[in-house]
Amino acid sequence: MVRIDHRFGDITRTDRWLVPRRMEIRLMFGEAKLDFTHAVITHHTLHIDVDLRIGGNLTLVTRPGIVVNTDDLERGSGDIKIRPASGPDTATLLRVQLTGRSRGGDIIARPPRRKLSEWLRRTTSSSGR
Repeated sequence: MVRIDHRFGDITRTDRWLVPRRMEIRLMFGEAKLDFTHAVITHHTLHIDVDLRIGGNLTLVTRPGIVVNTDDLERGSGDIKIRPASGPDTATLLRVQLTGRSRGGDIIARPPRRKLSEWLRRTTSSSGR
């Protein structure tokens, strides 16, 4: 079990980090960012028990095959925005199950942002058609 209890600041997990089976995340006036882009996934499910207070935001950067479920999350205020990283035909690599409560924090799950060079390549290739 991994516990993150953080106030007034940001904390990130990026690059190659080992995804545990369970996490507890407590945040207030800060952000936790879990980037799964290059994470080492050895289990099918990650249970995250959250307690987000005012200004405590959780961002999950997903990749194809990662599904985020917030159905069991108690929400007092704050936004929840879940953007799928892949289509419905993609096999599920990891199911992230969020439970607990959000009392003023935001939860965002999104694919990685494209780099400027990727945007330029995409614009150049689509204009050359």
